[in-house]
Amino acid sequence: MEEAPTYAPSLPVPNVQEMVKMNPLEVPTKYVRNEEEMEKVNYMPQLSSEIPFIDFTLLSNGSIEELLKLEVACKDWGFFQIVNHGVQKELIQRMKDAVDEFFKLPIEEKETYAMLSNDIQGYGQAYVVSEEQTLDWGDALILFIYPDQYRNLRFWPKTPHGFKEIIEAYSSEMKRVGEELLSSLSIIMGLEKHALVGLHKEFIQALRVNYYPPCNTPEQVLGMSSHSDTGTITLLMQDDDVSGLEIRNKGNWVPINPILLDAIVVNIGDVIEILSNGKFKSVEHRAVTNKNKRRTSNASFLLPQDDVEVEPFHHMIDAQHPKMYQKVKFGDYLRHSLKRKMEGKTHTDVARIKEQVIEK
Repeated sequence: MEEAPTYAPSLPVPNVQEMVKMNPLEVPTKYVRNEEEMEKVNYMPQLSSEIPFIDFTLLSNGSIEELLKLEVACKDWGFFQIVNHGVQKELIQRMKDAVDEFFKLPIEEKETYAMLSNDIQGYGQAYVVSEEQTLDWGDALILFIYPDQYRNLRFWPKTPHGFKEIIEAYSSEMKRVGEELLSSLSIIMGLEKHALVGLHKEFIQALRVNYYPPCNTPEQVLGMSSHSDTGTITLLMQDDDVSGLEIRNKGNWVPINPILLDAIVVNIGDVIEILSNGKFKSVEHRAVTNKNKRRTSNASFLLPQDDVEVEPFHHMIDAQHPKMYQKVKFGDYLRHSLKRKMEGKTHTDVARIKEQVIEK
């Protein structure tokens, strides 16, 4: 049986949840960021209500209005929320409850699923590449879901009871929604409906369960550093009552507040930005923390296979829109990103065509 490829090592770091449990008032200097990194002056919560909501049922039925809303969302925001997606509320709640139960387990039990030194599957933190970097205020469980043969069940928690089956059912629904969204993205990119799904050959789908403990000085830390997602699209389920996700829009940080229960937050990744020659944007985002409440989220990532070559579609290139990205093999691009700390969109430099001096 083919096993999941390895991606990148990450240095072991302290468990944040356990650290807070032992001393809730202390914030070690390894986690403290300066004012410039926090960029609080550019905080624009009033723009949150402008982030588009899209009716998934109408979109799937080919509604021109919803397709136009999707196009605007991908051009202007890189993020949107979908409703009427058909994922049962009961399944969403079971997933949230199981995640809560997992993070309540004793640290000794959670660490039986700890990441190995050479990869990112399991329990821990990814993107830790140097002893000097500032750390994120959060813990994660990362699993590969599809293709089935990529699953490494030693990292799949056995408690709470039935967690494996809940993850499978939830991830199957995220795959359904994600593939349908890619069909709609194909249409607004001027392609045949199934072009993007076909490009991926066979989807890789990963799940990242995030846990952000409360922080005594939330204005000094980040739950997750600013970054854009390297993959194709990401589907995120947030807590219903705790804000934390912020996206960069025109230089400002805008929170995506959980306004409608069970809405799925979707963002496009670097793959779509490259394929669209920059027309659609993979946007920087980050997670902030809360002084009194813990926050969890479940992110499902859809990615191409390692050997898929990604470059702008020819019809996206013209005199007004010269080619911005060179051809990259996705597996190489992903590993390049994983081997460095999360730092905005700096990892995309490897795919960008360097500006050429035009001689007069």
